[in-house]
Amino acid sequence: MIKDNVPAVESAMSVPRWRSLLFVPAHVPRFVEAAHERGADGVILDLEDSVPHDQKGQARRQLPESVAKVGRKGCSVLVRVNRGLRALAADLDAAVMAGVDALVLPKTESAEWVSEIADAVLELERERNLEPGGIQFLAQIETPGPLQRLAAIASSHRRMVAMALGPEDFSAAVGAAPGFDLLLTPNLSVLFAARAAGLLPLGFVGSIGDFSDTDKLREAAVQARRLGFAGALAIHPTQVAIFNEAFSPSEQELEWARCVVAAENDAATRGLSAFSLNGKMIDPPVVRRAHEILALANNN
Repeated sequence: MIKDNVPAVESAMSVPRWRSLLFVPAHVPRFVEAAHERGADGVILDLEDSVPHDQKGQARRQLPESVAKVGRKGCSVLVRVNRGLRALAADLDAAVMAGVDALVLPKTESAEWVSEIADAVLELERERNLEPGGIQFLAQIETPGPLQRLAAIASSHRRMVAMALGPEDFSAAVGAAPGFDLLLTPNLSVLFAARAAGLLPLGFVGSIGDFSDTDKLREAAVQARRLGFAGALAIHPTQVAIFNEAFSPSEQELEWARCVVAAENDAATRGLSAFSLNGKMIDPPVVRRAHEILALANNN
């Protein structure tokens, strides 16, 4: 549940539109330099797995310059921090700054952990005259344990705006390959918990590392949107365009949505909340979906 002692200035976060979030190793200047040209809705400057231990310090020192570079075209700027306490403290000290929209919290295990990080971020925001509560959280679920606590994690703090399953780490934690059979249930669990809490569910059912088979990736992304996912995390630039397309409404969907809304307006003049369109019954939940599709198109 949301902590009672959260200051009133930390109002509820607006949910962003993230069809694609591209991971960029924060210690590699050439990747950072080109990230803003990739077309992603957001760029994740990674301080965690993709950065060797002996280069994490340099990655942190470069962070102000890196944040400015990746945000040049207006995309969201995220920073993935480390899980260990000493590394996490150093990451937060480096990452809480103007220009950072969100932190990616890897290996999230509990609501209490999210709240502890939120308290530390608030202290830093106040010390640095930043908007209190301005930095959002994306929690990654990467082990089986937190599957039992997803609802609590999703509603743990106002900073929470998104959740995603880490398929590679999760598969390794259970001693299995990252296949469809293994990943479907935990992905759906994250999806349901996120949607129930009003968060963005991100991901698709499959390995994030298999980026060379673009047809297979596109199929997985299209399926993910049908399931209810809003976007996905990319580890390679080639994945970005695929995710942007797959998690956006198609022309066929837009035409259907426009027809539903037009018919809704006509039905309202006749005092009807449910009506028939092309031989199918349209009721309020279907109308709401049509409006959501049009809103997504307007936000792309």
